[in-house]
Amino acid sequence: MEIFEYEFLVNASLEKVRIFHYDSSVLKKLNPPPFFVQVHHFDPMGEGSISDFTLWMGPLPVHWRAVHSQVSDQGFTDNQESGPMALWRHTHRFEAINNHTTLIREHIEYNHFPGWRGLLTRLLFSPLPLRVLFTYRKWATRRELRTG
Repeated sequence: MEIFEYEFLVNASLEKVRIFHYDSSVLKKLNPPPFFVQVHHFDPMGEGSISDFTLWMGPLPVHWRAVHSQVSDQGFTDNQESGPMALWRHTHRFEAINNHTTLIREHIEYNHFPGWRGLLTRLLFSPLPLRVLFTYRKWATRRELRTG
């Protein structure tokens, strides 16, 4: 199993960070071009809630279905039920530094499928592309929480 970790600070309260991340439209805001998210179904955030979406990588559609667990005011975990990876478990944790600053920690455990089936995910979901993606997400999160 591979592990990716990323953390960053935002100038927003823990409550604002939680509300932002529990909003079903957040997926569309956190992916850089040429990625586009088409949400099919998104339960209100809660234990066992489901998000079902297609991640368009340019012209290539990748269907993804995740079940949420460990849901609390301090974060949650997305567990891929079906999708492009052999395993994808993404934990989002929020920690209040003070009333106006929150630390966001991202922890991902993942495995690619072997052979040809995992070729695309090895290109898009390995350490360097994930670092680029989460650097964009840091920028987008800060932007949205500043203006939102």
